[in-house]
Amino acid sequence: MAVAALLVLGSCAEARLVAHAVKQIPDRKPVYLVGQPYEAQGVWYYPAEDYGYDATGIATTYPPDRHPSHTANGEAFDPGELTAAHKTLPLPSLVRVTNLDNGRTVIVRVNDRGTATPGRIIEVSARAAELLAVPALGAAKVRVTLLAQESRAAAAALQMVPSTATRQGVASDGSPAAMAAPRMAVERDGAPASPQASGRGAPALTDLVAGRTEPDGRFLPAAVVAQLPVDATRRDVYVQAGAFSVFENANRLRARLTSIGPARIDPVMVGDTQIFRVRLGPLSGVEQADSMLGSVVAAGVNGAQVVVD
Repeated sequence: MAVAALLVLGSCAEARLVAHAVKQIPDRKPVYLVGQPYEAQGVWYYPAEDYGYDATGIATTYPPDRHPSHTANGEAFDPGELTAAHKTLPLPSLVRVTNLDNGRTVIVRVNDRGTATPGRIIEVSARAAELLAVPALGAAKVRVTLLAQESRAAAAALQMVPSTATRQGVASDGSPAAMAAPRMAVERDGAPASPQASGRGAPALTDLVAGRTEPDGRFLPAAVVAQLPVDATRRDVYVQAGAFSVFENANRLRARLTSIGPARIDPVMVGDTQIFRVRLGPLSGVEQADSMLGSVVAAGVNGAQVVVD
């Protein structure tokens, strides 16, 4: 069972891909998108409705030269809003981002695909970075937790607004279209995010989280910063090469990586299943993690990622 792969895209290439995705939405109204599987530099990514998503890693801020006019799901980009880019989560999703170094946490709306920098879990807007105290051109160790009920409600609110966007990636004869770019966001054909997303009998989104819903269906989280205790024992940086339910598979990968650096197997229980994580580290910081990640990916382990634990 391999973990999700890292998105490896240059910022210029990413800007072109986002622009290409936006062109698939003729009226540029915000729409609910998940997306087809896409390939970037030999790595496949699988956007999905993962309402149990909870992961750690390195966050960065949208660079000043990467301000698209629209996000991947057709929203007008505004660095002053609490938004973010993610590789695979539905658009929009509401996630709680916690800076593990200072304990500051905010809720942001994921409305774009990214990040452009290898080894990053999320890319946040300038406003979100300000509230989290993420350096403008730096990085921070973060935890990203998807808010399931709130995300379903946000998706339902957006789907209630009429849109002329149509499904892309299908040829005129009904067969899959050729992939002209590694990223293509596609609409969910108007289907709700889940059986609960119809909103029937469900609490209003504003009853679940502070913020407001715009006339076009976008939910804008309020700029509320919570302060959580800082756990100094969970701030080490690792490169996680894979995670397996079978020990022998994990051990084979560990043996492959010993020429790169000291690799180890960390077991963990996920529900009733024991998972064996293959990791290198702890590492001295983000720069060493980036270097180690590059070596692991170059060795053919495309599922590697930077994690904080």
